[in-house]
Amino acid sequence: MQPESRRVRLTYEDFLQFPDDGKRHELIDGEHYVTASPNTKHQTIATNLVGLLWVYLQTHPIGRVFSAPFDVVFSNFDVVEPDLLYMSNERAATILTDANTRGAPDLVVEIGSESTRKRDETIKRRLYEQFGVSEYWVIDPELDAVKVYRVDNAYQRVAELTLERNDVLMSPLLPDLELPLAKIFE
Repeated sequence: MQPESRRVRLTYEDFLQFPDDGKRHELIDGEHYVTASPNTKHQTIATNLVGLLWVYLQTHPIGRVFSAPFDVVFSNFDVVEPDLLYMSNERAATILTDANTRGAPDLVVEIGSESTRKRDETIKRRLYEQFGVSEYWVIDPELDAVKVYRVDNAYQRVAELTLERNDVLMSPLLPDLELPLAKIFE
C-alpha cells in the first residue's frame, strides 16, 4: 500500500507573492487558479455594469461597488477577485479594509469566458454560497445572458435572463434599480 499523497494548500500569504502580471490569480480551497486578461467584450460588459451601478448608488447611497482586481478574502485558503462586487453600507462597515474585503459581499458578479465558464458555474458558485454571498450573477457574454442565484437556505437559480428577450435585471439588494440587458451588453 502506498501512502496517500497530499497536495499543498496555498495560503493568502502565498497569494500575496504571486506576480503582478496582468492575470487574475485566485485561491479556492488552497488551489491556485490563473485566468488570462479579459477580452474586449468582457471589459465592455464590466464597465457598463459598474457604470450603471455607480450612477444608481449616487442617487441611492446604500452601498459601494468595486471591480476587479480587488481581493475578496473568505479564508486563509480562499481568495478571489470577482469581476464586480457590491456591498451594502452595513456590510462594508464590517468587512471592508484598506487593502481588501474580508468576508462575503452582498453581491458578486462573474463575467464568464470559455476558459472560466465551468469554474464560475460550479466551484465559484459553491464557494460564494458556502461563505454567504447573498446573490451571485453569472454573465455569459457569448449568449448575452445572465443567471441569477440567491440564497434561500441554499443557492437557487431565480432567473435566467437574455438580451434576445429584452429582459431586465432587478435585485432586492438594489431597490428600484432596473438594468435592461440591452444596457449591460451595449
